[in-house]
Amino acid sequence: MPTFVSINPFVALSNMVPTVALQGFLIAMAALTVGGVLLDIMHKKNVKYFFENAKKAKEKATSHVSTGKKAKIIVETVAHDVLTSGEFCGWKRRVAHLLGMYGTIIFWVTSAILIFKYATPTTSNTPEIISQLWHLGAAMTCLGAYWFWFFLRVDLASEGNKWYRVVFADLFVLSLVITSTFGLAWSYLQAEGSAWSNLFLVLFIFSNIVLFGGVYWSKFAHMFYKPGAAIQKHLAEADGSRDGLPEPADAPKQFGLGIKREAPRHY
Repeated sequence: MPTFVSINPFVALSNMVPTVALQGFLIAMAALTVGGVLLDIMHKKNVKYFFENAKKAKEKATSHVSTGKKAKIIVETVAHDVLTSGEFCGWKRRVAHLLGMYGTIIFWVTSAILIFKYATPTTSNTPEIISQLWHLGAAMTCLGAYWFWFFLRVDLASEGNKWYRVVFADLFVLSLVITSTFGLAWSYLQAEGSAWSNLFLVLFIFSNIVLFGGVYWSKFAHMFYKPGAAIQKHLAEADGSRDGLPEPADAPKQFGLGIKREAPRHY
């Protein structure tokens, strides 16, 4: 295993920057995230829509769902749709999403631990496992996000767009993978004593500002809506309201192979 992955890069940084400044930066990024999500909620009125939709579903319900069954549906939805990304049919897209999701969680959580508990000039006892997890999380995020960006993006297959086509919706995944990449590069170069480490430190800081400062314009807030939408969908199926949609047809297949004549590349 490379030596640099066992080193806490924030210890050396605390010799140049006060620890309180590092902690303040982390708090500022968290505040930007909360602020961006709240602005997104106010602008798109997603929460209001969910509550209104739930009220309409209750009025259209054809059966009563007990509290126990509701709890079971919520647990199953979280386990299937959220924790294991079961809503993705293709295994490649599912694995890429899981790598990015869990890699990001590990990266962010260990960043907070390394900065708030071990980022001081006199610290020399940072547990290697935490530093290793920080690097592992960044590497998992890079693997999942780069895999998604270059090979799995939906619009590439269905619309024939180039890999370098970028829209605002791509801001989150791009800033996320770039932040992880710059973090790994900065850690490696710092451990090697390279003068280039300062450049990648600046890029790492700037990419974090773009990532968390751009929450309002990116798909970051979307991650908070998806679990709620999935739970509401399954509850609507259970009580018969089905979001106002008819029940699935149970008719035999009469029209041949249909869309199964070719690989599923249309979205």
